[in-house]
Amino acid sequence: MEAIEALFAQLSREPDLDAPELQAHDSADTLLLRTAAAELNELGDGELVVIGDRHGALTLGAASLFGVSGIRTHQDPLLGERALARNAEHLGLADSYTNHLLDERLLEGARVVLMQLPRGLDALDEIADAIARYAAPGVRVFAGGRVKHMTRAMNEVLGRSFTEVQAGLGWRKARVLTANGARALETAPFPRWASDPDLNFELAAFGATFGGPTLDHGSRLLLATLAKDRPQARRIVDLGCGNGVLAVATALANPGAEVMATDQSSAAVAATSLTATRAGVEDRIAVHRADGTEAIPDGWADLILLNPPFHSGSTVHTGVAHRLIRSCARALAPGGELRIVFNSSLGYRPLVERTIGPTQQLARDRTFTVLAAQQWE
Repeated sequence: MEAIEALFAQLSREPDLDAPELQAHDSADTLLLRTAAAELNELGDGELVVIGDRHGALTLGAASLFGVSGIRTHQDPLLGERALARNAEHLGLADSYTNHLLDERLLEGARVVLMQLPRGLDALDEIADAIARYAAPGVRVFAGGRVKHMTRAMNEVLGRSFTEVQAGLGWRKARVLTANGARALETAPFPRWASDPDLNFELAAFGATFGGPTLDHGSRLLLATLAKDRPQARRIVDLGCGNGVLAVATALANPGAEVMATDQSSAAVAATSLTATRAGVEDRIAVHRADGTEAIPDGWADLILLNPPFHSGSTVHTGVAHRLIRSCARALAPGGELRIVFNSSLGYRPLVERTIGPTQQLARDRTFTVLAAQQWE
Protein backbone atom coordinates (compact mmCIF):
# COMPACT_ATOMS: atom_id res chain seq x y z
CA MET A 1 0.00 0.00 0.00
CA GLU A 2 2.74 2.47 0.96
CA ALA A 3 4.69 1.56 -2.18
CA ILE A 4 1.65 2.28 -4.35
CA GLU A 5 1.04 5.64 -2.74
CA ALA A 6 4.72 6.58 -3.02
CA LEU A 7 4.70 5.76 -6.72
CA PHE A 8 1.47 7.65 -7.37
CA ALA A 9 2.83 10.73 -5.59
CA GLN A 10 5.36 11.06 -8.43
CA LEU A 11 2.75 11.15 -11.18
CA SER A 12 1.71 14.27 -13.04
CA ARG A 13 -1.32 15.07 -15.19
CA GLU A 14 0.80 17.12 -17.60
CA PRO A 15 0.21 17.91 -20.41
CA ASP A 16 -3.45 17.24 -19.62
CA LEU A 17 -5.58 19.85 -17.90
CA ASP A 18 -4.26 20.43 -14.39
CA ALA A 19 -5.89 22.13 -11.42
CA PRO A 20 -5.73 21.82 -7.62
CA GLU A 21 -8.92 19.74 -7.53
CA LEU A 22 -7.67 17.28 -10.20
CA GLN A 23 -5.22 14.42 -9.59
CA ALA A 24 -3.22 12.03 -11.76
CA HIS A 25 -4.63 9.05 -9.82
CA ASP A 26 -7.47 8.11 -7.50
CA SER A 27 -8.44 5.42 -5.01
CA ALA A 28 -9.79 3.21 -7.82
CA ASP A 29 -6.26 2.91 -9.24
CA THR A 30 -4.94 1.80 -5.86
CA LEU A 31 -7.80 -0.66 -5.33
CA LEU A 32 -7.36 -2.15 -8.81
CA LEU A 33 -3.68 -2.89 -8.24
CA ARG A 34 -4.38 -4.36 -4.80
CA THR A 35 -7.27 -6.50 -6.06
CA ALA A 36 -5.33 -7.89 -9.02
CA ALA A 37 -2.01 -8.29 -7.17
CA ALA A 38 -1.95 -12.11 -7.19
CA GLU A 39 -2.65 -12.28 -10.92
CA LEU A 40 -0.14 -9.53 -11.75
CA ASN A 41 2.63 -11.41 -9.95
CA GLU A 42 2.10 -14.44 -12.19
CA LEU A 43 1.98 -12.75 -15.60
CA GLY A 44 4.46 -13.33 -18.38
CA ASP A 45 5.66 -10.80 -20.93
CA GLY A 46 2.84 -9.30 -22.98
CA GLU A 47 0.00 -10.85 -20.97
CA LEU A 48 -1.32 -7.64 -19.35
CA VAL A 49 -3.55 -5.09 -21.06
CA VAL A 50 -4.50 -1.77 -19.44
CA ILE A 51 -7.50 0.19 -20.75
CA GLY A 52 -8.56 3.70 -19.77
CA ASP A 53 -5.47 4.45 -17.70
CA ARG A 54 -5.95 8.19 -17.43
CA HIS A 55 -2.39 9.30 -16.66
CA GLY A 56 -0.41 6.11 -16.19
CA ALA A 57 -1.14 5.00 -12.61
CA LEU A 58 -2.20 1.46 -13.58
CA THR A 59 0.39 0.85 -16.29
CA LEU A 60 3.32 2.20 -14.31
CA GLY A 61 2.09 0.64 -11.08
CA ALA A 62 2.01 -2.80 -12.73
CA ALA A 63 5.46 -2.29 -14.26
CA SER A 64 7.19 -0.77 -11.24
CA LEU A 65 5.60 -2.65 -8.35
CA PHE A 66 4.90 -6.05 -9.93
CA GLY A 67 7.62 -6.24 -12.60
CA VAL A 68 5.12 -6.76 -15.43
CA SER A 69 6.67 -6.32 -18.89
CA GLY A 70 5.29 -5.92 -22.39
CA ILE A 71 2.18 -4.11 -21.16
CA ARG A 72 -0.24 -3.04 -23.89
CA THR A 73 -2.36 0.03 -23.24
CA HIS A 74 -5.34 1.75 -24.81
CA GLN A 75 -6.29 5.31 -23.88
CA ASP A 76 -8.94 7.04 -25.92
CA PRO A 77 -7.75 10.60 -25.09
CA LEU A 78 -4.49 11.72 -26.68
CA LEU A 79 -3.57 13.76 -23.61
CA GLY A 80 -3.85 10.61 -21.51
CA GLU A 81 -1.29 8.92 -23.78
CA ARG A 82 1.02 11.89 -23.49
CA ALA A 83 0.71 12.05 -19.71
CA LEU A 84 1.52 8.34 -19.48
CA ALA A 85 4.56 8.84 -21.72
CA ARG A 86 5.79 11.75 -19.63
CA ASN A 87 5.34 9.89 -16.34
CA ALA A 88 6.97 6.75 -17.76
CA GLU A 89 9.99 8.74 -18.89
CA HIS A 90 10.27 10.36 -15.45
CA LEU A 91 10.19 6.94 -13.74
CA GLY A 92 12.53 5.25 -16.23
CA LEU A 93 9.75 2.97 -17.49
CA ALA A 94 9.37 4.19 -21.06
CA ASP A 95 10.07 0.70 -22.44
CA SER A 96 7.52 -1.06 -20.24
CA TYR A 97 4.47 -0.55 -22.46
CA THR A 98 3.16 0.13 -25.97
CA ASN A 99 0.08 2.08 -27.14
CA HIS A 100 -2.65 0.48 -29.25
CA LEU A 101 -6.09 1.08 -30.66
CA LEU A 102 -9.01 -0.89 -29.20
CA ASP A 103 -8.52 -3.89 -31.48
CA GLU A 104 -7.10 -7.39 -31.79
CA ARG A 105 -3.47 -6.23 -31.58
CA LEU A 106 -4.21 -4.70 -28.19
CA LEU A 107 -5.85 -7.80 -26.70
CA GLU A 108 -4.53 -10.93 -28.42
CA GLY A 109 -3.19 -13.34 -25.78
CA ALA A 110 -4.08 -11.10 -22.83
CA ARG A 111 -4.63 -13.02 -19.58
CA VAL A 112 -5.43 -10.02 -17.39
CA VAL A 113 -7.08 -6.69 -18.22
CA LEU A 114 -7.00 -3.75 -15.83
CA MET A 115 -9.35 -0.94 -16.66
CA GLN A 116 -10.77 2.26 -15.28
CA LEU A 117 -14.51 2.12 -15.95
CA PRO A 118 -15.46 4.63 -18.65
CA ARG A 119 -18.12 7.27 -18.10
CA GLY A 120 -20.54 5.86 -20.67
CA LEU A 121 -22.20 2.46 -20.98
CA ASP A 122 -21.61 2.37 -24.74
CA ALA A 123 -17.87 2.74 -24.19
CA LEU A 124 -17.97 -0.08 -21.63
CA ASP A 125 -20.01 -2.25 -24.01
CA GLU A 126 -17.44 -1.84 -26.79
CA ILE A 127 -14.50 -2.51 -24.48
CA ALA A 128 -16.09 -5.61 -22.94
CA ASP A 129 -16.95 -7.03 -26.35
CA ALA A 130 -13.42 -6.42 -27.64
CA ILE A 131 -11.91 -8.19 -24.62
CA ALA A 132 -14.22 -11.17 -24.98
CA ARG A 133 -13.62 -11.29 -28.73
CA TYR A 134 -9.83 -11.03 -28.83
CA ALA A 135 -8.21 -11.83 -25.44
CA ALA A 136 -7.14 -15.25 -24.18
CA PRO A 137 -10.11 -17.55 -23.39
CA GLY A 138 -9.51 -17.46 -19.63
CA VAL A 139 -8.95 -13.70 -19.41
CA ARG A 140 -9.77 -12.02 -16.09
CA VAL A 141 -10.99 -8.44 -16.14
CA PHE A 142 -10.62 -6.04 -13.23
CA ALA A 143 -12.70 -2.91 -13.82
CA GLY A 144 -12.58 -0.18 -11.20
CA GLY A 145 -14.14 3.19 -10.59
CA ARG A 146 -15.36 5.67 -8.05
CA VAL A 147 -18.60 4.48 -6.49
CA LYS A 148 -20.39 7.75 -7.26
CA HIS A 149 -19.86 7.16 -10.97
CA MET A 150 -20.81 3.45 -10.96
CA THR A 151 -24.25 1.98 -11.60
CA ARG A 152 -25.78 -1.51 -11.62
CA ALA A 153 -26.15 -1.12 -15.37
CA MET A 154 -22.37 -1.53 -15.64
CA ASN A 155 -22.66 -5.05 -14.24
CA GLU A 156 -25.37 -5.78 -16.81
CA VAL A 157 -23.25 -4.46 -19.68
CA LEU A 158 -20.27 -6.56 -18.61
CA GLY A 159 -22.66 -9.51 -18.31
CA ARG A 160 -23.33 -9.39 -22.05
CA SER A 161 -19.72 -10.38 -22.73
CA PHE A 162 -18.86 -12.39 -19.58
CA THR A 163 -20.68 -15.20 -17.79
CA GLU A 164 -19.61 -14.08 -14.31
CA VAL A 165 -19.42 -10.53 -12.97
CA GLN A 166 -18.76 -9.88 -9.29
CA ALA A 167 -18.56 -6.63 -7.33
CA GLY A 168 -15.87 -6.34 -4.69
CA LEU A 169 -16.06 -4.48 -1.41
CA GLY A 170 -15.90 -0.73 -1.48
CA TRP A 171 -12.75 1.02 -0.29
CA ARG A 172 -12.22 4.77 -0.03
CA LYS A 173 -15.31 5.34 -2.17
CA ALA A 174 -14.01 3.04 -4.93
CA ARG A 175 -15.05 -0.42 -6.06
CA VAL A 176 -13.78 -3.09 -8.48
CA LEU A 177 -15.89 -5.32 -10.70
CA THR A 178 -14.28 -8.63 -11.68
CA ALA A 179 -15.40 -10.40 -14.86
CA ASN A 180 -14.65 -13.95 -16.07
CA GLY A 181 -15.94 -16.37 -18.68
CA ALA A 182 -15.62 -14.43 -21.90
CA ARG A 183 -18.36 -14.92 -24.50
CA ALA A 184 -18.10 -12.80 -27.63
CA LEU A 185 -21.26 -11.61 -29.34
CA GLU A 186 -21.87 -12.83 -32.88
CA THR A 187 -21.62 -9.30 -34.26
CA ALA A 188 -19.47 -6.52 -32.87
CA PRO A 189 -21.74 -3.79 -31.41
CA PHE A 190 -19.77 -0.91 -32.94
CA PRO A 191 -19.60 1.20 -35.00
CA ARG A 192 -23.24 2.25 -34.78
CA TRP A 193 -25.08 4.37 -37.33
CA ALA A 194 -28.09 6.66 -37.09
CA SER A 195 -29.88 9.30 -39.13
CA ASP A 196 -31.58 12.56 -38.16
CA PRO A 197 -34.40 14.44 -39.94
CA ASP A 198 -32.32 17.64 -39.93
CA LEU A 199 -29.39 15.97 -41.71
CA ASN A 200 -28.94 14.59 -45.22
CA PHE A 201 -26.27 12.11 -44.14
CA GLU A 202 -25.82 9.38 -41.52
CA LEU A 203 -23.71 9.60 -38.38
CA ALA A 204 -21.29 6.94 -37.10
CA ALA A 205 -20.14 6.41 -33.54
CA PHE A 206 -17.93 4.10 -31.52
CA GLY A 207 -18.48 3.45 -27.84
CA ALA A 208 -16.39 6.37 -26.61
CA THR A 209 -17.57 8.85 -29.27
CA PHE A 210 -19.10 11.77 -27.41
CA GLY A 211 -22.86 11.94 -27.99
CA GLY A 212 -23.01 8.68 -29.94
CA PRO A 213 -24.44 8.66 -33.51
CA THR A 214 -26.77 11.58 -32.81
CA LEU A 215 -27.09 15.27 -33.59
CA ASP A 216 -26.79 16.77 -30.12
CA HIS A 217 -28.89 19.80 -29.22
CA GLY A 218 -25.98 22.24 -29.13
CA SER A 219 -24.72 21.26 -32.57
CA ARG A 220 -28.27 21.42 -33.94
CA LEU A 221 -28.57 25.03 -32.73
CA LEU A 222 -25.17 25.95 -34.17
CA LEU A 223 -26.04 24.43 -37.55
CA ALA A 224 -29.29 26.40 -37.57
CA THR A 225 -27.29 29.64 -37.31
CA LEU A 226 -25.08 28.55 -40.21
CA ALA A 227 -28.17 27.95 -42.34
CA LYS A 228 -29.25 31.56 -41.73
CA ASP A 229 -25.85 33.24 -41.69
CA ARG A 230 -23.12 31.31 -43.51
CA PRO A 231 -19.70 33.00 -43.38
CA GLN A 232 -17.63 33.18 -46.58
CA ALA A 233 -15.02 30.62 -45.58
CA ARG A 234 -12.57 28.66 -47.70
CA ARG A 235 -10.88 26.93 -44.77
CA ILE A 236 -13.09 25.53 -42.02
CA VAL A 237 -12.20 23.71 -38.79
CA ASP A 238 -14.43 21.46 -36.70
CA LEU A 239 -12.60 21.64 -33.36
CA GLY A 240 -13.52 18.70 -31.13
CA CYS A 241 -15.24 16.91 -33.99
CA GLY A 242 -16.94 14.05 -32.11
CA ASN A 243 -18.97 12.05 -34.64
CA GLY A 244 -18.12 14.52 -37.41
CA VAL A 245 -21.53 16.15 -37.75
CA LEU A 246 -20.26 19.74 -38.02
CA ALA A 247 -17.38 18.88 -40.33
CA VAL A 248 -19.53 16.88 -42.75
CA ALA A 249 -22.47 19.30 -42.70
CA THR A 250 -20.20 22.25 -43.54
CA ALA A 251 -18.33 20.28 -46.20
CA LEU A 252 -21.62 19.46 -47.92
CA ALA A 253 -22.86 23.05 -47.63
CA ASN A 254 -19.57 24.53 -48.88
CA PRO A 255 -18.38 22.37 -51.82
CA GLY A 256 -15.34 24.58 -52.48
CA ALA A 257 -14.06 24.65 -48.91
CA GLU A 258 -11.26 22.72 -47.26
CA VAL A 259 -12.34 21.25 -43.94
CA MET A 260 -10.18 20.08 -41.07
CA ALA A 261 -11.67 18.02 -38.22
CA THR A 262 -9.69 17.48 -35.03
CA ASP A 263 -10.29 15.72 -31.72
CA GLN A 264 -8.05 14.18 -29.08
CA SER A 265 -10.34 11.12 -28.87
CA SER A 266 -9.39 8.14 -31.01
CA ALA A 267 -13.07 7.10 -31.06
CA ALA A 268 -14.08 10.53 -32.34
CA VAL A 269 -11.47 10.53 -35.10
CA ALA A 270 -12.54 7.07 -36.25
CA ALA A 271 -16.23 8.04 -36.19
CA THR A 272 -15.66 11.28 -38.10
CA SER A 273 -13.71 9.41 -40.77
CA LEU A 274 -16.56 6.92 -41.23
CA THR A 275 -19.22 9.66 -41.28
CA ALA A 276 -17.27 11.60 -43.91
CA THR A 277 -16.72 8.52 -46.06
CA ARG A 278 -20.38 7.51 -46.10
CA ALA A 279 -21.36 11.11 -46.93
CA GLY A 280 -18.91 11.11 -49.85
CA VAL A 281 -16.75 14.01 -48.60
CA GLU A 282 -13.77 12.11 -47.21
CA ASP A 283 -11.50 13.67 -49.84
CA ARG A 284 -12.28 17.19 -48.55
CA ILE A 285 -12.07 16.56 -44.80
CA ALA A 286 -8.66 16.07 -43.19
CA VAL A 287 -9.18 14.30 -39.86
CA HIS A 288 -6.54 14.60 -37.13
CA ARG A 289 -6.15 13.19 -33.64
CA ALA A 290 -4.67 16.25 -31.99
CA ASP A 291 -4.65 18.43 -28.89
CA GLY A 292 -6.74 21.51 -29.56
CA THR A 293 -5.61 23.37 -32.67
CA GLU A 294 -2.08 21.96 -32.77
CA ALA A 295 -2.68 20.36 -36.20
CA ILE A 296 -3.82 23.67 -37.69
CA PRO A 297 -1.20 26.04 -39.18
CA ASP A 298 -1.01 29.57 -37.80
CA GLY A 299 -3.73 31.79 -39.27
CA TRP A 300 -5.09 28.99 -41.47
CA ALA A 301 -8.79 28.97 -40.53
CA ASP A 302 -11.42 31.34 -41.89
CA LEU A 303 -14.02 29.67 -39.67
CA ILE A 304 -13.70 27.50 -36.55
CA LEU A 305 -16.76 25.64 -35.27
CA LEU A 306 -16.61 24.66 -31.61
CA ASN A 307 -19.00 22.75 -29.37
CA PRO A 308 -16.62 22.26 -26.43
CA PRO A 309 -16.80 19.59 -23.73
CA PHE A 310 -17.48 20.70 -20.19
CA HIS A 311 -15.74 17.90 -18.30
CA SER A 312 -12.31 16.42 -17.70
CA GLY A 313 -12.75 12.68 -17.26
CA SER A 314 -15.64 12.33 -14.81
CA THR A 315 -15.18 15.83 -13.37
CA VAL A 316 -17.23 18.77 -14.63
CA HIS A 317 -14.62 21.43 -15.39
CA THR A 318 -14.61 24.48 -17.67
CA GLY A 319 -10.84 24.39 -18.10
CA VAL A 320 -11.08 22.16 -21.17
CA ALA A 321 -13.28 24.65 -23.02
CA HIS A 322 -11.14 27.61 -21.91
CA ARG A 323 -8.08 25.90 -23.33
CA LEU A 324 -9.79 25.24 -26.66
CA ILE A 325 -11.10 28.80 -26.95
CA ARG A 326 -7.66 30.27 -26.30
CA SER A 327 -6.08 27.97 -28.88
CA CYS A 328 -8.39 29.37 -31.59
CA ALA A 329 -6.71 32.78 -31.57
CA ARG A 330 -3.52 31.39 -33.12
CA ALA A 331 -5.31 29.25 -35.72
CA LEU A 332 -7.75 31.89 -37.01
CA ALA A 333 -6.86 34.10 -39.97
CA PRO A 334 -7.17 37.88 -39.42
CA GLY A 335 -10.88 38.60 -39.63
CA GLY A 336 -11.68 34.90 -39.26
CA GLU A 337 -14.63 33.74 -37.17
CA LEU A 338 -15.05 31.48 -34.18
CA ARG A 339 -18.59 30.18 -33.95
CA ILE A 340 -19.14 28.49 -30.60
CA VAL A 341 -22.11 26.86 -28.86
CA PHE A 342 -22.11 26.22 -25.13
CA ASN A 343 -24.33 25.72 -22.12
CA SER A 344 -25.56 29.21 -21.34
CA SER A 345 -24.87 28.89 -17.62
CA LEU A 346 -21.14 28.58 -18.29
CA GLY A 347 -20.84 32.19 -19.46
CA TYR A 348 -17.97 31.93 -21.93
CA ARG A 349 -18.67 35.23 -23.69
CA PRO A 350 -16.18 37.43 -21.74
CA LEU A 351 -13.38 34.96 -22.46
CA VAL A 352 -14.34 34.75 -26.15
CA GLU A 353 -14.36 38.55 -26.49
CA ARG A 354 -10.99 38.95 -24.75
CA THR A 355 -9.34 36.12 -26.65
CA ILE A 356 -10.79 36.43 -30.16
CA GLY A 357 -12.44 39.82 -30.67
CA PRO A 358 -15.84 41.49 -31.27
CA THR A 359 -18.62 39.02 -30.42
CA GLN A 360 -22.34 38.79 -31.11
CA GLN A 361 -24.98 36.38 -29.92
CA LEU A 362 -26.64 34.53 -32.80
CA ALA A 363 -28.98 32.23 -30.91
CA ARG A 364 -30.06 31.29 -27.41
CA ASP A 365 -32.62 28.86 -26.05
CA ARG A 366 -33.37 27.44 -22.61
CA THR A 367 -30.05 25.59 -22.52
CA PHE A 368 -27.55 26.76 -25.14
CA THR A 369 -26.05 29.94 -26.56
CA VAL A 370 -24.36 30.40 -29.95
CA LEU A 371 -21.80 33.19 -30.36
CA ALA A 372 -19.89 34.46 -33.40
CA ALA A 373 -16.57 36.15 -32.64
CA GLN A 374 -14.38 37.84 -35.24
CA GLN A 375 -10.61 37.62 -34.91
CA TRP A 376 -8.92 40.99 -34.52
CA GLU A 377 -7.47 42.17 -37.83
